[in-house]
Amino acid sequence: MKQTADPSRATRVIAVLALAGTTAAIMQTLVTPLLPRLPGLLDTTPSNATWIVTATLLVSAVCVPVTGRLGDLLGKRRMLLACSVPLIVGSVVCALSSTVIPMIVGRGLQGMGMGMVPLGIALLRDVVPQEKLSSSIALVSASMGIGGGLGLPLAAAIAQYADWRVLFWGSAALAVLIAGLVLAVVPDVPATARGQRFDLVGALGLGAGLVCLLLGISKGADWGWGSAPTLGLFVAAVVLLLAWGAWEIRTTDPLVDLRSTARPRVLLTNTASIFTSFAMYASMLVLPQLLQFPAATGYGLGQSMLAAGLWMAPGGIMMMLISPLGGKLSDAKGPKVTLISGALVIAAGYGVSLMLMGSAWGIMLAVMVINSGVGLAYGSIPALIMSSVPRSETAAANGFNTLMRSLGTSVGAAVIGLLLAHLTTASRDGRSLTSEAGFRTALGVGIAMAVVAVAIAAVIPAVRAALQGDGPQSDEQPRSAGAGEPAHSL
Repeated sequence: MKQTADPSRATRVIAVLALAGTTAAIMQTLVTPLLPRLPGLLDTTPSNATWIVTATLLVSAVCVPVTGRLGDLLGKRRMLLACSVPLIVGSVVCALSSTVIPMIVGRGLQGMGMGMVPLGIALLRDVVPQEKLSSSIALVSASMGIGGGLGLPLAAAIAQYADWRVLFWGSAALAVLIAGLVLAVVPDVPATARGQRFDLVGALGLGAGLVCLLLGISKGADWGWGSAPTLGLFVAAVVLLLAWGAWEIRTTDPLVDLRSTARPRVLLTNTASIFTSFAMYASMLVLPQLLQFPAATGYGLGQSMLAAGLWMAPGGIMMMLISPLGGKLSDAKGPKVTLISGALVIAAGYGVSLMLMGSAWGIMLAVMVINSGVGLAYGSIPALIMSSVPRSETAAANGFNTLMRSLGTSVGAAVIGLLLAHLTTASRDGRSLTSEAGFRTALGVGIAMAVVAVAIAAVIPAVRAALQGDGPQSDEQPRSAGAGEPAHSL
């Protein structure tokens, strides 16, 4: 359809969808400053308190692919509004909680709303003018990182200077605001897969397999990597996911079209996403700890939690500034070049961190470089995905890619946590602390993961021919980054 879009309305839609993604990311990092205090606040053990984080991870991993597919079937705007409901309810439940079980339930409900980001990215393909598509995809895709970068110091400040419940009342208010803005600004476009059926068996099978896999990854360090529960979960994950794959190939309207996912372009992009997310999350685990480690160690910088968050905050700002520039680069050179460039910048940022880890200014500079690379990489990945799948699979394909990113962060958290826990030194009072070598090794792993992402991205093939109607576009021309002309104008 010929574009007759209103540029000002397109800008408002992009802003609302970016704010929705940022809000979803803030929900994920909301409890990070509270973790040391949660056992006392909720009268529970430290082990039980970690479920407050794990619940969000597990529920979001299960729900994101499902909400993506429902977006294709029922309409993306409708599912954006649906995602805002558990965000609101979950935030209120957390704000009212005095014990750990309601808090876990509330955090699980918040996890149900994480599908906002892939839904928003997919909706852009339908409603944003072609000339704005690449930059808008980049901004909305990077909003998860932006929210994490900006949300952490904000949450730390509120936790330090106000009642901790304010965090959750504030998140509930944000979710209400997002729902209102979606209703007022985002147009309702026809569902791209209307008439197809929802794959309930596939949703249950994928959910069960993911719960086993991610629970084993997130709890392996606590339970023991060789323990019966951990090994049992991994075995169950393999069996369930293989059975799920066999079902998806045979069913008529699958939750995830594995034939599309197996295309080299999609498969390699999803694989690169895993390593890019691993590299991104490693910095979020290592650098704040370096900032807060006791100065008496000789390599820690002795910063408070709030100060550490403020030193990290410019990274989120850089991601916000760089992601639209990544869209322009995708228009000029193609999203593959942008992904390679982003992963190279991430590796360079880790190099900066190794050279300048002895100062807070150096760590801030490293975070700014790393997050600039993340902004480039995260903005290009959805463009690569959407240029490779039909319009009827846009939201489902983005949901599956978001799942791959979550898998990368989960594996990254487990591997980096294992390194930091085992490469230790004894403090003067006899405590076991992560050694300088442990931090340097973890940062070196970050470089390695970024380099692997570069190598994978380098062999992503170009799309040589477009499918008729709604299929992929060539990656060799500027319009490729947008993955096809939007079907509905604003």
